Amino acid sequence: MLADAERKVLRIIANYSAGRKRMPSLTELGRKTGKSQKKLLDTLAELAREGYISWSLAEPDRITLLQAWEREDRENWWQMYGSR
Repeated sequence: MLADAERKVLRIIANYSAGRKRMPSLTELGRKTGKSQKKLLDTLAELAREGYISWSLAEPDRITLLQAWEREDRENWWQMYGSR
């Protein structure tokens, strides 16, 4: 289950990309979430670890949405696709 912060950022990314046909920049995400850059980077890193987005600190404005909704059955997903 995602924390509220991660769920909020995931929804913003999904809605933003659907409406504008592009991913939001870090500046745009910061404005939408009200988060500091450090907190936002931590949240993006967690979403990437959980398999919701593809993202790395090396290219912070390059976000690829892999799954736009929260998985209900997280344990089975990791058994099938993850490598934790």
